[in-house]
Amino acid sequence: MAKKISRRYLILVVILLLGVALALAFRPQPLQVDIGVVERGSMVVTIDEEGRTRVRDAYVVSTPVAGQLLRVDVEPGDQVIAGKSIVAVMLPAKPTPLDARSRAQADAEVAAAEAALRLVRAEHSQAIADQELAETELKRTRNLHKSNLESQAALDRAIRQALIAAAALTSAEAAITERQANLARARARLIDVDGQSFVDGELEKSINLYAPSSGQVLRVMQESEATLVAGTTILEIGNIENDLEVVVELLSSDAVQVASNDKVIFSAWGGQENLNGMVTRVDPWAFTKVSALGVEEQRVNVIIRFTDPQESRRRLGHGFRVEAQIIIWEEGDALLVPSSALFRDGKQWSVFVVDTGTATIRTIEIGKNNGFTAQVLNGMEVGEQVVLYPAAELADGVNVSQRKIDR
Repeated sequence: MAKKISRRYLILVVILLLGVALALAFRPQPLQVDIGVVERGSMVVTIDEEGRTRVRDAYVVSTPVAGQLLRVDVEPGDQVIAGKSIVAVMLPAKPTPLDARSRAQADAEVAAAEAALRLVRAEHSQAIADQELAETELKRTRNLHKSNLESQAALDRAIRQALIAAAALTSAEAAITERQANLARARARLIDVDGQSFVDGELEKSINLYAPSSGQVLRVMQESEATLVAGTTILEIGNIENDLEVVVELLSSDAVQVASNDKVIFSAWGGQENLNGMVTRVDPWAFTKVSALGVEEQRVNVIIRFTDPQESRRRLGHGFRVEAQIIIWEEGDALLVPSSALFRDGKQWSVFVVDTGTATIRTIEIGKNNGFTAQVLNGMEVGEQVVLYPAAELADGVNVSQRKIDR
């Protein structure tokens, strides 16, 4: 009898243990989640975009006249002084080569001009002789008139003849000047492409181009010797040390949020420390630019100046790439919740708050959001825990636990 009772108790114990084991085995496990904490701290909202450096007042040196540019000796990075440093040398443009017919015609024009010059010189000699004769006649007539041997009419005629002779001499001198100019023009047509004239011509003097501003040579667009038209760009000069700024092309929807004197942080420029800057101007006009995906965008240039000493950015030059973070809002003591914990519940923002292992939905009011953290205006307290990246299977009242990170 005692053995039967012991066996019965043993069976009951085994069944009970088996039931407990099954209950534990099929009991719902807490959902593994990432958990964050609500805390107070500083927060900034930035607009991030790539920018490029540039010299604010860059000077372009171009050819003042058409001509032959000699090889440019200056190189990018060379220091130049305004009005003293010669950055390029030019020769006037070479004439077009003459063919046989044009050269023969030019030779004939030179011969004709020389003959015309000889003719007017002969006329000039005759005018000199006529003037001398008229002066002599006038002097003799005056003496006779004083002795009452010539009439007043004869004296007047002598004076008139002297004036006519003087005018003829002046006309002959002017004709000589004209014929000399015609001869020079005819000889100019015989100047060959090497700069030498077939008729005792002379080479033109070279033209020195001086630096318009002190600074550094930024780039040389035309280095080799070449024949250029007037206005061709040769090189560019700027002051990198004191005149460097950054241009950032923002979407027009972002540019309207930026104002002058907004702080800027520059990163990924090559140095170990970030650089600081300040917005100086937001251009009032936008331009269309096609993105890498082929989408037309309206972009606006935002100009930023550096506020750090020049020594901290010594290696930055013209056209360098930087990452600009324009601060459009900042708060030193804000209640912050991770942005990854937020989700939309209707038209309002909500989070899953973790309390004693249970996730509970709570609607909150947020202010600024920079993509990493969000400003909590109402609905949360410091130290509360929230679920990060809430999954679709997470619901109100579900038990959760911190996901363990394998190391």
